[in-house]
Amino acid sequence: MSYREEMKQLRDELNAHGYRYYVQDAPTISDYEYDHMLRRLEDLEREHPEEITPDSPTQRVGGPALDAFESVEHPVPLESLQDVFNGEEVQEFLDRLREALPLAEYSVEPKVDGLSVALEYRDGVFVRGATRGDGRVGEDVTENLRTIRSIPMVLPEKLPRLIVRGEVYMSRKVFEEINARREIEGKPLMANPRNAAAGSLRQLDPKIAAQRRLDIAVFNLQLAEGRSFSTHSETIDYLASQNFKVIPYARLSDPDGILNEIDRLGDRRMDYPYDIDGAVIKVNDLRQRTVLGSTAKCPRWAIAYKYPPEQKPSVLKDIVVQVGRTGVLTPKAVLEPVRLAGTTVTFATLHNQDFIAEKDIRIGDTVIVQKAGEIIPEIVEVVRDKRPAGTTPYRLPDRCPVCGAPVSRDPDGAAVRCTGAECPAQLLRNLTHFASRNAMDIDGLGPAVIQQLVEAQLVRTAADLYLLRPEQIAQLDRMGEKSAQNLVAAVAASRDNDLWRLINALGIRQVGDKAAKVLASHFRTFDALAQASAEELTAIGDIGPITADYIRRWIDDPQSQDLMGRLKAVGVNMTCKEELVDNRFSGMTFVLTGALERFTREEAGEMIEKRGGKAAGSVSKKTTYVVAGENAGSKLRKARELGIPVLTEEEFLELLK
Repeated sequence: MSYREEMKQLRDELNAHGYRYYVQDAPTISDYEYDHMLRRLEDLEREHPEEITPDSPTQRVGGPALDAFESVEHPVPLESLQDVFNGEEVQEFLDRLREALPLAEYSVEPKVDGLSVALEYRDGVFVRGATRGDGRVGEDVTENLRTIRSIPMVLPEKLPRLIVRGEVYMSRKVFEEINARREIEGKPLMANPRNAAAGSLRQLDPKIAAQRRLDIAVFNLQLAEGRSFSTHSETIDYLASQNFKVIPYARLSDPDGILNEIDRLGDRRMDYPYDIDGAVIKVNDLRQRTVLGSTAKCPRWAIAYKYPPEQKPSVLKDIVVQVGRTGVLTPKAVLEPVRLAGTTVTFATLHNQDFIAEKDIRIGDTVIVQKAGEIIPEIVEVVRDKRPAGTTPYRLPDRCPVCGAPVSRDPDGAAVRCTGAECPAQLLRNLTHFASRNAMDIDGLGPAVIQQLVEAQLVRTAADLYLLRPEQIAQLDRMGEKSAQNLVAAVAASRDNDLWRLINALGIRQVGDKAAKVLASHFRTFDALAQASAEELTAIGDIGPITADYIRRWIDDPQSQDLMGRLKAVGVNMTCKEELVDNRFSGMTFVLTGALERFTREEAGEMIEKRGGKAAGSVSKKTTYVVAGENAGSKLRKARELGIPVLTEEEFLELLK
C-alpha cells in the first residue's frame, strides 16, 4: 500500500469512527486504538504535508491565533423567534395560523440554549462558519468551528453550496469537568454552559476553543443549491444523512398534541446532554412558510415557547459549610426533599454570607426553591409568615470547618476563605499551583498526576513531594517505571530553584511571580522575609498594605510555619541566587500583534513583564509601543491611526538588550 492510499484509508476510518463517537454516541473502537491511528496519520502528514486534506481529523486543532474576527454577511438571514410564555399564547399562535392554513402541520423541537451559527459548504467541503450576530451580519469563527468534532468537514453529497444553521453548546458534563479543573487551578468558574459556549467560540486563539470540547445541534437548512425539499422535516432528515448531528423533532397537527409535546419536552429537559430553555413550534411545509413570510424581526411561521423556572416550597433543615479547592467557604442549604425539573432536590446553594443576610435565610425557614439555569438549585425567597419562633440569623464560622485555621473575607468581594496552608480541602489546588510553570516548574506533575497522588494518600503537603519514591509513582495509572523515575528527578531538581519560585509556589494571596521576584530580590532569604513587619513590606515598591497583610497573616499561621519547616527539612532552597528585578520598561505598555519568529507572544510578554513593563491585549492612547510581526492586523492599523510607535521584531530585540 502506498503512503497516499494509507493516508486516505486512515482519514476515512478516523472520520467514520469520529462520526460514531461524536454524532451517534456509539463508538466501536477504544480511545487507545483511535489515538494510535491518529498518531500514524500525523506522522505521515509530517512526511508528506502536500497530501493534507480539509477532511483530515488532524486539522481540527485550530489555526493560528487571530487579532480580530472578520465580518460575514449572511446570504440567508438568521432570524430570531417571537417568544411566548404560556399555553394560551401558543394557542393564539395556532388559531391565527389555522385561519390561513387550516391543515397545517407543525414541527416541535427542543430549543437548545447555546450560540447560533451558520455553516457554509462549497462542493461538499466546509469553507466558513459565522455567528448569528444581528441576523444579517455575524463574525467569522471558522477556525474555532473546525475544532468541533461533530461538525463534518466534508459531506457525502457534493452540492455546489449548502448553508445550515445550528446551535453551538457546551454539554453539562463538559461544563462541570472544566469548572472542576478551573477550581483546582484557581481560575474563575464559568457561569453557565451557554456563556461558556459563547465565550469559547469567540476565543481569538482556536487552540483554546479546541480545549473546551464544544458541540452542535443543527436545526435548519438555510440554503441548498441543486436540491429542493417540501418540508422542514425532510431537510432535517437529509442533514442527518449528511452526517450532521441534528435536533430531534416531532411532527404534529393537533393543537392538543402540540401542547402535550411542549409539556413532554419540559419534563425531559434533564435527559438531554445540553440545556434547553424552551420549545420551538414551526410550520413544517416550506411553501406555507413562504406564504406566511416574516415581520421586520421574526418569521410569522414559528414561535419559541420559553419554560418558566419551576418553583416549589421546602423547609431548610440545616446549613452546612463546604470548603472549595481555592479555600472559599460555601454555605449549602439542606432541604426537605422536593421534586424540581425532573430530579429530587435535597440541597441548594446559598452562595455566600451576603446572600444569606440579604434574604435573611435562617435554619427552620420555609423557602421557595428553583433551579438556576435548570441546573443548580437555589433559594429564591423566604416564606416569612411560616417562620418558626426562636430562629436566629445565620453567620458563617470564623474558622475553617475542615482544618480549623482562621478565615478571612476578601477585601474586594464577598468570598470568605480558609487561610490554612495545609488545609486538606485545598490540597489539590495548592499542589497544582506549587508545581506549575511559574512556581516550582516541576515537569510532568500536572493536575491528573497530583489527583492520583492525593487519592493514594502519598502526599499531604507540598513537602511530601520530595519524599516520593519511583516505585510508589509507578503504581499510578499511566505511569510506568521510566515516567516515575523522570518525575522523581524533576521534583528533586526543583529543590534548587531560586527563592522567588518558592515564594510564588506558596500561594499567598495577591503574591504572583512578579511580587515574588520583588520580595526575593529585596530580602534575599525566606527567613528575612518571615521577620519583616507589615511596615517594612509596604515600604517596598509594588507591595501595598493589603498584600502586606496577606503575607504577614500567611507567615504567622501555624500551618504555614509547619509547611516551611518541612520544606526546609527536605532541602528546598530558601535563598535568592540571582538579581531578579529589571525595571527598564517600568511604566511602559506593549501590544504584540502578528506572528513573531524568535518566540511566541506569551514568551515576549514574559520578557516585557520581567523588565517591569506591561503586555496588553488591545491598542489605546496609553500604549507605549506596538510590536508587529508577520501578518499583523487591526492592532497595527489602530496603532498607526493613533500615532503609536511601531517596532519590528529586530527593534524589539534591541530594546531587550
